[in-house]
Amino acid sequence: MDKNKEIVDSLNHKVTINERKSIILSGIKKLNSFDECEFFIDSIMGPLVIKGNNLELIKLDTFQGVLSIKGKVNSLSYLDDNKKNKTAENIMSRLFK
Repeated sequence: MDKNKEIVDSLNHKVTINERKSIILSGIKKLNSFDECEFFIDSIMGPLVIKGNNLELIKLDTFQGVLSIKGKVNSLSYLDDNKKNKTAENIMSRLFK
């Protein structure tokens, strides 16, 4: 298990957005949650939120740390660690209303 963590941590973080219709990310540690409007991701550069419309998971390779999403991308935001905890709480509260 530690070997997998070392492989992911050694990857570079790269974001490629193609005409706001698709996004490919490398250096991904974990996909925490997602729906058609929002993806909440842990990257090697910190927590990341992608917002948009009709977002779909195309590919997730946690071994190589690659994530592909299609749909209209409206925003991409990196969060502080404090905001990560608040976002996780908000997601959980929305799920269990």
